[in-house]
Amino acid sequence: MNKIGTPADKNQSFLKREDHYKNLIRKLNAERKKIYGGGGESAVAKHKAKGKLTARERIAILLDNEKDFFEINTFAANNMYEEYGGAPSAGTIIGIGKVCGQYHMIVANDATVKAGAWFPVTCKKNLRAQEIAMENRLPLIYLVDSAGVFLPLQEDIFPDKEHFGRIFRNNAVISSMGIHQLAAIMGPCVAGGAYLPIMSDETLIVEGEGSVFLAGAHLVKAAIGEVIDNESLGGAKVQSNISGVTDYIVKNDKECIDSIRRLTEKKLSTPKAGFNRTESQPPLFQPSEIYGILPDDPLKPYEMYELLARITDNSEIDEYKAGYGKTLITAYARIDGWSVGIIANQRSIVKSETGEMQVGGVIYSDSADKAARFIMNCNQKKIPLLFLQDVTGFMVGSRAEHGGIIKDGAKMVNAVANSVVPKITIIVGNSFGAGNYAMCGKAYDPRFIFAYPNSKISVMGGSQAGSVLLDIKLKQAEKLGKHFSPEEKTKLLQEILNSYNDSSTPLYAAARLWIDEIIDPALTREYISRAIEIADNNPDFQKFNVGVIQT
Repeated sequence: MNKIGTPADKNQSFLKREDHYKNLIRKLNAERKKIYGGGGESAVAKHKAKGKLTARERIAILLDNEKDFFEINTFAANNMYEEYGGAPSAGTIIGIGKVCGQYHMIVANDATVKAGAWFPVTCKKNLRAQEIAMENRLPLIYLVDSAGVFLPLQEDIFPDKEHFGRIFRNNAVISSMGIHQLAAIMGPCVAGGAYLPIMSDETLIVEGEGSVFLAGAHLVKAAIGEVIDNESLGGAKVQSNISGVTDYIVKNDKECIDSIRRLTEKKLSTPKAGFNRTESQPPLFQPSEIYGILPDDPLKPYEMYELLARITDNSEIDEYKAGYGKTLITAYARIDGWSVGIIANQRSIVKSETGEMQVGGVIYSDSADKAARFIMNCNQKKIPLLFLQDVTGFMVGSRAEHGGIIKDGAKMVNAVANSVVPKITIIVGNSFGAGNYAMCGKAYDPRFIFAYPNSKISVMGGSQAGSVLLDIKLKQAEKLGKHFSPEEKTKLLQEILNSYNDSSTPLYAAARLWIDEIIDPALTREYISRAIEIADNNPDFQKFNVGVIQT
């Protein structure tokens, strides 16, 4: 093992960067607190007046320890549906926590947000919860309380492959995999949404509040002229004692959750993958120092080894091919005792063995070749992979093209795509273009993907994109006989940059589920450790095969 890192020089520059990051965290936590309020005080009061618990209260009582809830996609739908009054967290809470000693994926409708109606991102969020459950063999608990599809946006949620119906298809597949699903109907459960709890393995229903039917009383009257109330149509007693649709009747939310725990604790414990873990050792340096190490401008260089020194056990790594392909760091290490293979973009300017100065954050042929081989080694040894992204893309230009950058980049992408060990990705800074793919972006099936608050996700950097987009706009205008003064060009460029940068932020990405969560850099070790512990629940590995690779 090689010791890495140096004590932080807490000079003015360090303190300035630290303040910048702490301010980002404060803003993020303020937004998170707002989201935790669901549909607002009035909606919460109306909900509780019915004697019902909020979605977050239900989860807190369900879990062995509410503080250990590993929430995913908190910022889903952030600023996306403001014309409809907003949809905090897409009106659904998902996350992983222990119930009776076993990890479960928990999905809870927040009925204080538009009566728990499903927006397009709500559907996507539920599909992500099921995907995580399948990948990590986690049993699911659904706490259902939803008015169904948000009708003004029905065309974006109903008919396509990744729309509403895919959830019920997944219910069937998950059950066939032997993964237990338990649903509690704690409020309305309408139309197509009725299939989710009924396609689960067991279903509870709360008397007086829970109801489940394909069409509610109003629609039944409109469709066939029958006059009936919702309770008589599909209430707890009807669906449990007459139709046999549901399995257990409970009196209220508290009794429902107690029943879930009693049913859960009787399940057989699942086998583990058995990823290598030893006793955890803290880093030699404080993780909170990451705030002052990272630049306030994501394009500025910094030393990735210093960040690694604040997340790895004993600030130690075994670096693979340390002197080759220096713009990528490939190393074995332990994080909270877990054995991991780290692939991290080196952001400082480095000098190759041939004397060439290489730009930090850029993937060159040698670094791509090295990473591909390292990924293969980790798969052979069943070591989980950790990608720390701060990548501006692959090297371009005649020298890179003649050297086969596309061929070597394809090797790396092939190895990432076919990797069978758990992959965890953290976007530390930049995530641009094909670099996002090679460093295991969302399209490459990381078990979890997180981002730091100062990260940027886009097809290219803002300045490059701004220049290209400005050129396109100017040429379009010229065709129409319009010409811009230098001042107008400057103003137009700034407008383009502002728009482009706004769509490159982690909040923008989190709202659309391109990432699972925006995390506090000081908690990086905790997130990595928990992600591997959750991944350890799936003992099944496919055979690793990279297919055809050009050499």
